[in-house]
Amino acid sequence: MISTAPRYIECSQSLTPEHEALRDQVHAFSATVLRPISLDLDKLSPTEVIAPSSPLWDAFRSWYALGQHAAVLPEKVGGLALDPLAQALVFEELGWGAADIGISLGVAAFPFSFAAAFGLLTGNQRLLDEIVAPFVEDTEGKVIGCWAITEPGHGSDELGVGTEFFDRPATAGNCRAKRDGSDWVVNGQKAAWVSNGTIATHALLFCTIDPARGMSGGGVAVVPLNLPGVSRDTALDKLGQRALNQGAIFFEDVRIPGDYMIATLDSYPTVLDLTLATANSGMGVIFTGLARAAFEEALDYSVERVQGGKPIASHQLIQTEIFEMFSRVEQARALSRAVLSRTSTAPSLPHAIASKVNCTRAAFEVASRAIQVHGGTGLARGILVEKLFRDARAALVEDGVNEFLGIVAAERIIGDLLPHDARNTAGQRAKAAS
Repeated sequence: MISTAPRYIECSQSLTPEHEALRDQVHAFSATVLRPISLDLDKLSPTEVIAPSSPLWDAFRSWYALGQHAAVLPEKVGGLALDPLAQALVFEELGWGAADIGISLGVAAFPFSFAAAFGLLTGNQRLLDEIVAPFVEDTEGKVIGCWAITEPGHGSDELGVGTEFFDRPATAGNCRAKRDGSDWVVNGQKAAWVSNGTIATHALLFCTIDPARGMSGGGVAVVPLNLPGVSRDTALDKLGQRALNQGAIFFEDVRIPGDYMIATLDSYPTVLDLTLATANSGMGVIFTGLARAAFEEALDYSVERVQGGKPIASHQLIQTEIFEMFSRVEQARALSRAVLSRTSTAPSLPHAIASKVNCTRAAFEVASRAIQVHGGTGLARGILVEKLFRDARAALVEDGVNEFLGIVAAERIIGDLLPHDARNTAGQRAKAAS
């Protein structure tokens, strides 16, 4: 039986009673709603996962009814404005319950959180009224966002601000927006890996405005996906995270108001940096939660499973496994919480990438060890650790392949340490190559 109260010992001494109440609420939601639904959806086809009768919609309705869908939005627009530690607690518990649905719920707020920040900063009331308000007021899970950035010809490289190819015209994206009077007109395609791609009502769209600048010549818009010219592909069938809907989006002469374009050429690299830092720090805490779930499953099984006349937890080899898993979870938790706190105040892309890379690696390692503790049982479909292992494997690729993200972070770290006249910026490299 799944416990509806967290039983994992907190190392942090910073939790207030309010933090503990929030953590317990989200844990109960994850235990009673998310995990059972995720296990059911794991057995279904991508089409069945998003069918009107699918239990996926129960998860969305329940989450929105709690008001947690607007957790990261400012209070001025009706959000909860949770502090960084509270955000970490929420997303860790979602990752513990079901990383796939947890990601889906987190991405659902993406366009609206950016629209709220931009709208408040610039006084763009139209954006606040037409885009943000319907999301905040939704209690039934009907207004859902997606992050539309990857394209058929671009994947992790879309995230490589500062890398040597980022400014080259040959790397310009396929999905492009052009000014037409006071509006923008969008044409092109976003790839099959758009999270919530075939169920979203709105997209945070990263597109190309000036192809001559390569991938640096971009813009960011909030696009309602019920506009004429928008179409979707079928949902992607994947190894892991099967409850996370992903699919391609097509744009054919899609016209959006100028007020919906929240970043253009001058601000695009900064917004991309912020987006990647936000996404990577979120991935860190979610997969810390998955690592914790795998550890707890292995711990419980080791106490229950008897071999040699005693629980396998009594054997030193298993005790070593349990300790190694415990240590990796604690390391991931400390890093992910620290980075999320920094990202909320002074975003640092290298730190956010370090969180994503290390915590997803920890999740994969701990889930693998959990299967080892379970033995043959852990390989069977329907066993939680088998699903956790597949879900963790997907995390090493999504939101940027870990190896490439490490290169992006390293260039930032090295660039900050080298003397100014020794730095080889992306722009200098691009000019030298052209």
